[in-house]
Amino acid sequence: MNGTLKRAAVACMAMFALLMINVNYFQAVRGQTDTFQNDNRDRRNYFERYAIERGRITAGGKVILAQSKEQDGSIRFVRRYAEGELYAHVTGFFSPYTATQIEGTENKLLDGSSADLLLQRGIDMFTGEPTRGANVDLTIDPKVQKAAYDALRQSGKRGAVVAIDPKSGAILAMVSLPTYDPNVLSDPDPGKVTKAYEALDPKSLDTPLLNRTTERTYAPGSTFKVVTTAAWLEEDSSRDGNTNVDAPTRLSLPSTSATLPNYGGAACGGGNVPMAYALQKSCNTPYGKIGLELGYEKMLEQTEKFGIGQSLQVPIPVVASSLGPQEDPAAIAMSAIGQRSVQMTPLQMAMIAAGIANDGKVMKPYLVNRITNHKGDELSAADPEELSEAMSAESAQKLKAMMVSVVNEGTARAAQVPGLEVGGKTGTAETAKGRAPHAWFIGFSDKVALAVLVESGAASVGAEATGGGVAAPIAKSVLEAVQSR
Repeated sequence: MNGTLKRAAVACMAMFALLMINVNYFQAVRGQTDTFQNDNRDRRNYFERYAIERGRITAGGKVILAQSKEQDGSIRFVRRYAEGELYAHVTGFFSPYTATQIEGTENKLLDGSSADLLLQRGIDMFTGEPTRGANVDLTIDPKVQKAAYDALRQSGKRGAVVAIDPKSGAILAMVSLPTYDPNVLSDPDPGKVTKAYEALDPKSLDTPLLNRTTERTYAPGSTFKVVTTAAWLEEDSSRDGNTNVDAPTRLSLPSTSATLPNYGGAACGGGNVPMAYALQKSCNTPYGKIGLELGYEKMLEQTEKFGIGQSLQVPIPVVASSLGPQEDPAAIAMSAIGQRSVQMTPLQMAMIAAGIANDGKVMKPYLVNRITNHKGDELSAADPEELSEAMSAESAQKLKAMMVSVVNEGTARAAQVPGLEVGGKTGTAETAKGRAPHAWFIGFSDKVALAVLVESGAASVGAEATGGGVAAPIAKSVLEAVQSR
């Protein structure tokens, strides 16, 4: 009997010990992980989420894009966004159970829980001050952002605009349309937020919550010809814009009965034209032939030099762009003109333009300019970083000159700004049968590089549906805003 009782007692003690270990593990270890801290069933976390004054998100150190407003009741602070729709895809939103874009990527700084703020939290605890988050100042230029937003909105289409300082990589504008009001999604009432989210219909074609600058890739069309030109120039340093290239009216594609025509079936000069002319008129056949001659490996190497294929954090995550897989020779001819499997984000296309403008050096793009504590003391500041060398300075200068000729004499004349040297390239990317193409423009001036995408550029056929007719005028508005800063 005593032996049985002893065994039962030992078993009870062992189970009790295991129970205590389990409780302490969940509280002390797993309780500190995001899985538990963000569990929707934890009402304590819900109220704690609104008990701290989150830091401000600003642009240019002056314009407040997001801040926390104090109010009475169990919800102490509510997030508010000035000109929310203008900056929605930059700031994101702070809802009862999630945070997106900068609100999400910089969450630990904004809510004061970052290890970088440990000293400040200790000082606040000693002095009795409440915990407050750090302020995040962005590289966005409000004037450039507004110009990009207004110009794209006037097109009445879905699309994106990205503007970058080519010398530093600082992102000056990031616009995606359609947009939304982050104030509605930042309401502390979960029921209201759910209804507002459902009303935005994230499964529709409009997908207003989608940041088209970083989260979706598109066929770049003829804007990609600048990458093909870069590979062509790098292969032979004696080449330049005056070097003649074959430009047939139609290019026979190997191992197929198909041919590659120029846009609208037009001829390209006399069949043998200077490379600058081929870029000015956006001829397909010489570029398809160059793609065949270079081959997949050389084209892939050139794309990688521009940063294509990398998943970046700016700190907003950026999906990787791609040349596409290696296929038959006919496929690389199509890839060389920006079709087939080539897929690019607008941010990546802006990086390509920036790399060319910056003598071949691609700077790593970034959105955060500096971080300060709630007293205004600087905690960290951006340190521009070179991402890659896409091409030699000599080749970049040759390509810049060709792109300037595209704006002065070619398909991108609508991007001209009086008194300003502008280089660029238009693109008209085929999408699906029966649907209008995407309209593109990428380009640069002395102070900015940019990419403009208008999804399904226009419903009609002709100049209106091209990058020169739809995207280039939007670029002009952005270039003028940068020039007048």
